[in-house]
Amino acid sequence: MSAPEHTPDPPVVPVLRVRTPDGRTFRFSQPFHVGREYDCEVQVQDVHVSRKHVVVSFGRGHWSVRDLDSANGVFVNGQRVTTASVDESLTISLGVDGPALTIEVEARPLPMNHPVAPTQHSASDTRLLASYEERYFGSRTSTEQVGGRTLMIRRAFQNVQRKQRRKYGWIVGVMALAGLSAGGYAYYKHRQMSQQQAVAQELFYAMKSLDVDMANLERRVAESGSAKGKELVTQHLARRRQMESTYDRYLSVLNLYDQRLSAEDRLILRVTRLFGECELAAPPDYLRQVKSYIQKWRSSGRYARAVKHAQQMGYAKAIAEAFLGQNLPPQFFYLAMQESNFDAFTSGPPTRMGIAKGMWQFIPETGARYGLTIGPLAQFRRPDAEDERHHWQKATRAAARYIKDIYSTDAQASGLLVMASYNWGENRVIDRVRSMPENPAERNFWKLLEKHRIPRETYDYVFYIVSAAVIGENPRLFGFSFDNPLAFLERR
Repeated sequence: MSAPEHTPDPPVVPVLRVRTPDGRTFRFSQPFHVGREYDCEVQVQDVHVSRKHVVVSFGRGHWSVRDLDSANGVFVNGQRVTTASVDESLTISLGVDGPALTIEVEARPLPMNHPVAPTQHSASDTRLLASYEERYFGSRTSTEQVGGRTLMIRRAFQNVQRKQRRKYGWIVGVMALAGLSAGGYAYYKHRQMSQQQAVAQELFYAMKSLDVDMANLERRVAESGSAKGKELVTQHLARRRQMESTYDRYLSVLNLYDQRLSAEDRLILRVTRLFGECELAAPPDYLRQVKSYIQKWRSSGRYARAVKHAQQMGYAKAIAEAFLGQNLPPQFFYLAMQESNFDAFTSGPPTRMGIAKGMWQFIPETGARYGLTIGPLAQFRRPDAEDERHHWQKATRAAARYIKDIYSTDAQASGLLVMASYNWGENRVIDRVRSMPENPAERNFWKLLEKHRIPRETYDYVFYIVSAAVIGENPRLFGFSFDNPLAFLERR
């Protein structure tokens, strides 16, 4: 019989070890990204680092680093490079004066010996073995007439069985004790993880408290023009960045963004945090809920049509800059998508508060409060050249100020609570919001869902905006044929 052919083993990918300036160490055997984004496997929060700065991958027998068209480039030994091979060890700088990463290839594991093929027995061999097994070790009665040699073998086998039962009884006992110890250790680790999560949440909401203070300070500085006030704002921003860096390290310890999460899950958590909600405190079914609304966007052409219209009209950059000017997430861009599909001339249905008009669907009272002229056709569902709610640039700046005011006061820096207020009406939601303690840890969208019933329309409204923002970060991941409409922010 010819020997079976041996299939050669696939090439072994050597493990790559990455060390960051703050002392963190990562090990990879698959491609990974380095950058500021929270879905990067190696997150580096530094002003020199782009959102996705480099990708590191294995191919043609070696690891290599590739610059992803970053703003500040990748440097090796002081020279800017677009790609670099990792032979044994490589140090790269993310920007000429940026943080340095050390990348090392671990030693390859020794090849394993191939297992020996089991011996094959013929049918006659098998029957013969069975007869010996029954004769010497079977369950025949003691009255059966057998030879002395057979009887001796049987008694010896019984003695061995008794010894094995005693031996394995001890082993089972030891294993049971080990199981109890493992259970105790698992409980300890679970408790330790819970404590770490609690500390991380405290840190997150301390950041949000600082955001509230900073937003109120910015509003007073804008009114007074105080140079000292502007300096205080700058100091607050620096402190905020330090706190966020500490929070990121906690998340690294907790492995919240580890490789077990899908790319979609990572984006959902990242966008949730961008809007000012603590991803660690999200309800258990939150990821599933957001994915269901992503699917709703995918099942219609509305998303693609709205994005195309916004890009053709040049809305994206102006809207993003208006919100960045208020130190708010530029992803509030998607609130206008949900309100009007970026239609600057649309009018809503008549309500007791009047007819909402324009891209941001301002009712007359709110529009006037934020400096927009209300035209003579306010009572009619038709465009009005004299109504500044239809002037998308002015209306966008007014919307950014309005959202900042809600964000910095009653919403306590909760972006999703801002959305609920914007849709439900600040006067209708205000009583429920103000019934919650005035601090970000107790007054946020998660707490609103936990303690109050909100209209289905408002629930849908918030989740449509969040899911739209998630898709927008990487539309092709969700089956769309265009890129991030806010991609120009990548270099910021």
